[in-house]
Amino acid sequence: MATSMGEQAHSARQLRRARHAVAAVFCVHGAVTGSFATRVPWIQEHTGASAGQLGLALAFPAIGASLAMPLAGAVSHRFGARTALRGLLALWTLSLTLPALAPNLLTLCAALFVYGATSGMSDVAMNALGVEVENRLGRSIMSGLHGMWSIGALLGSAAGTLAAHLGADARLHHALAAAVLTVLGLVCCQGVLDLHSTPDEEPPPRFALPPRSAVLIGLVGFCAVFAEGASLDWSAVYLRGELAASAGLAAACTTAFALTMAVARIAGDRVVDRFGAVRTVRVGGLLATLGGVLVVTSAHPAQAMAGFGCLGLGIAVVVPLAFAAAGRSGDNPSLAIAGVATITYTSGLIAPSAIGAIADATSLVASFGLVTALALGLVVFAGVLRGRGRISARPGTTPGRRLGEIEDEPGGRSTATPARGAGTADGHLP
Repeated sequence: MATSMGEQAHSARQLRRARHAVAAVFCVHGAVTGSFATRVPWIQEHTGASAGQLGLALAFPAIGASLAMPLAGAVSHRFGARTALRGLLALWTLSLTLPALAPNLLTLCAALFVYGATSGMSDVAMNALGVEVENRLGRSIMSGLHGMWSIGALLGSAAGTLAAHLGADARLHHALAAAVLTVLGLVCCQGVLDLHSTPDEEPPPRFALPPRSAVLIGLVGFCAVFAEGASLDWSAVYLRGELAASAGLAAACTTAFALTMAVARIAGDRVVDRFGAVRTVRVGGLLATLGGVLVVTSAHPAQAMAGFGCLGLGIAVVVPLAFAAAGRSGDNPSLAIAGVATITYTSGLIAPSAIGAIADATSLVASFGLVTALALGLVVFAGVLRGRGRISARPGTTPGRRLGEIEDEPGGRSTATPARGAGTADGHLP
């Protein structure tokens, strides 16, 4: 009995360590994005790109990510979860140096393609490991993990803002940031779950269409990411152009929206555990819809800012829950996670340009009418996130092995049943 209790305590400590490690990985990943975003003006000036050319170049990260994400499964299958994440995250942090080194538009597009490809593969790997830890804990953590990503992005952007204020060369800034973040990433990866494929297991296909379940889940994520991208990129423009707000107040709206998203994600896990994913997303969709209505009917900046705040609160936990649902769906969750990630990246790619195109044809108010309609879609389609429930933690389970499949019980609880392919990475890792 004493031995069994000791094993349970040891397993619990390992699982807590794995949770903290993957949270730190999310933070490092976000810090790379924040570091890059603040130096885009320097990169534009250095390459001599026009606004239109820069817009074209900034499409390449999403293109690279969408094409490379399916490869993450083969990497994890070959090297194991921990080694794969360690390598992919290091490639992502080191790729931060590439855009600032580009001397012209062509090389910038190539650099951003690599930047996006490494981002996408490491994104899939860390989300899959986050889902696995969540399944073993038997409670929601994905919202908090994405909140850590938001915190990392804020920290990276703060450091980048300081570097820009000091007039630092972006090549030097990004080289130093990449070195620090690479070391931090390697240290953080030491604590994540280490899952391996069995010797007789066939490797996952390098490229394959996502399962139908991933498409439906991805559409929910699409709605949320579209609203997020539109709000981040256009909220300041909306206040400035439509409501004649001051430049400072317009910028503050964007910052407040980002902070709202981060805070809501950090606090979101408790809400999800209390009310469940479907109910949380439906209520969030209603709140986001209300926010959209406030924005499109606003006659004063304060009302629009309240609307953007409601949008941020309403959509904050949707993408983390979409990844979690994908990780519990179908016979190949790794493929589902990659599929959902691809759809959400695509949404982030088209949202800013779609908002601008609609605004040119009609008005920015009409553009946010589309955002409001997509927010309502969260209410309608939230049921696809129900998935197959969660895996409950069992005493004595070691973090390096798969725990088991699950069956939903009345009341939203779940029980474990024997796993198919126990001890393998295929089916629950990218």
